[in-house]
Amino acid sequence: MRNKRFLKGILRFLAFFLPVSLLTTFTILTFMNTLMVSIGHEYTEQEINLAARLTFLVVVLIAFAFSLTDYFRMKIYMERPCRKIKDVLSKYMSGDFSVSVSINSHLPGLDQFASIAEDVNRLGKELSGVETLRNDFISNVSHELKTPLSVIQNYGMLLSAPDLDEKQRMEYASIVTAKSRELANLVTNILRLNKLENQQILPKAEEFSLSDSICSSLLQFEGVWEAKGIILETDIEEDISVRSDRELLSLIWSNLFSNAFKFTPDGGTVAVSLHRADGHAVLNVQDTGIGIPEDVRKHVWEKFYQGDRSHSTAGNGLGLALVRRSAALTGAEVFFESEVGKGTLFTVRIRL
Repeated sequence: MRNKRFLKGILRFLAFFLPVSLLTTFTILTFMNTLMVSIGHEYTEQEINLAARLTFLVVVLIAFAFSLTDYFRMKIYMERPCRKIKDVLSKYMSGDFSVSVSINSHLPGLDQFASIAEDVNRLGKELSGVETLRNDFISNVSHELKTPLSVIQNYGMLLSAPDLDEKQRMEYASIVTAKSRELANLVTNILRLNKLENQQILPKAEEFSLSDSICSSLLQFEGVWEAKGIILETDIEEDISVRSDRELLSLIWSNLFSNAFKFTPDGGTVAVSLHRADGHAVLNVQDTGIGIPEDVRKHVWEKFYQGDRSHSTAGNGLGLALVRRSAALTGAEVFFESEVGKGTLFTVRIRL
């Protein structure tokens, strides 16, 4: 490796020396001829040989000086920043995203490398974030899958007991069924979210009644609000139609309704309203639940995040992630207001 670099240095020196020597020799000969003509003096062979030797020595020194200068210039302005960037990219390839490239942009000629270094550092931060999300996703999926599978396995073993009476058998079978349904919903939501994030599901615009879609989705939770004694207040303006993806929008309100009923205590109130405002259809879903603490609000859109672990058995933390992605694909806006102990208001704005 060192011999190759030395050979390249010699070749670079010769490549610089030859044109410089030719240019210098031509210049000296031209000067001497001009001088001979102007003063009428003819140089002797000895004087010409001495001039040739001095010219050759000067050319060698000039070429060496320039080659040395070029070597250090390449070392400082090319090899060193390239090596730094290469080393950092090698670390990224091995999975270490904690390193960054540091290049002094104040040195002349390093502006472009400094710009590349900033892009590389930005890439490292993004890759680090993606890696963290991937690890968290795998960890959360493993946990969410393990819990219902363990319950199914345990109650499956209990069902095989020979002395099990009919009442216990029905109870255990209903638990296995419920956990199987929970597991199926989890897998469905994971696959659906993955398709949405990778844009494998593209919005299909169609004209449909927003009012009817919200009412139909709300009626699916009738058994839930009746079982908990929740008071449902509705103010849904009729004949509001939009041109958008019916399925993706239905996914938004079904998850918002599910959360509202889940976090509202028995005997509480859930209010749903739909009206026109400033060229938009505005859906409000207000509950009188536990509210969202300040430290939890910045995480509510994250996959598998559940701020209230007491309700973790009623969901898997994918609902609001699905809401956010569906809203992004359909162009809807979703935001919320919340007060701990008083409830949460989610608002969806859809351009008419």
